[in-house]
Amino acid sequence: MDPKTSIWQRIGLQDWFLTSENISGKKKQSLLTPDDVYNYVMDKFNDSIRQLSFADRIVFYHEYIISFNSDDYQEFMNNKQGIFGLIVNETVKKFYEQLKQYRAAGKTVVPSSSKWVFRLVSHPDYARGDIGFMGKLLPGSAKKEENLRVTFIPRQTGIAQTFDVSQDVLKGFNYYSEGYYELPYIDDLEYDENAPVDDRKKTFARFETILPEKQFAGKKVEFIMKDDEVIISGDEETREESNIFKIPTEWVNTPHLQIRLNKSDGKFYLASFGERTILNENEVEKSDINSPSWVELPVNSRILLNGIVGVNIFKS
Repeated sequence: MDPKTSIWQRIGLQDWFLTSENISGKKKQSLLTPDDVYNYVMDKFNDSIRQLSFADRIVFYHEYIISFNSDDYQEFMNNKQGIFGLIVNETVKKFYEQLKQYRAAGKTVVPSSSKWVFRLVSHPDYARGDIGFMGKLLPGSAKKEENLRVTFIPRQTGIAQTFDVSQDVLKGFNYYSEGYYELPYIDDLEYDENAPVDDRKKTFARFETILPEKQFAGKKVEFIMKDDEVIISGDEETREESNIFKIPTEWVNTPHLQIRLNKSDGKFYLASFGERTILNENEVEKSDINSPSWVELPVNSRILLNGIVGVNIFKS
């Protein structure tokens, strides 16, 4: 009888994201260290420059999706909680150092995005010690992204290759809110981790929504949360304050949601005033606008308004 194969093997993608050169026999690494992850991301940053740059223009990935075995992920995060944020800071600092060297050499360093994005993911088909990478340029939302830019090292050759693959490839991966980080891209390439925070520029979260109307096809409506509380309303909203996220569609009630950041515990909370609100597949009870009923709103949650309009919240 043929050995049981996973869906990834049957569609020919099993080896795309696995970097171990030996699929049997040798003992695999059982614990990934912070230095392993840092060096791995730096290698992929340099690989992207070599593969994507042309003429005198330096091109590089802005989104880094690092994939682990589920057990490796849990062991790494549980024993070193918060370490990934430190790795991200040191990584971006090194990115800037290298990009400054290219600029000093007369190369053109122009980003394809205004931010850096880092994600940790896991997949059950990964074995202990496997580590994989997917990279994206993160172009502006004016251009619809049909495919995902993926870099992988086949076990057979050990040579990095880059392909465009369907977004459906990501459906089997598990994403973790504590493994998601966004940092703004700084054009002068100077990373100052000790610089004081300017409260006027500080942002707490980012919201994205895709609307059903034809005029918004392939486009996202984005809102940056700069206040402790945000009101999400529909197209009948007339207020213009900075804490009003107006979604231009009749499918959203006015107002529909109130979202606030509780600084004492660092968590977001949501109250619903619309006809129907689904938060991560669970219905939120409608409450009176004068007496909101609050429920916790995890980062990277998906909110569905009236069964039509989806809203995602991300850490900013």
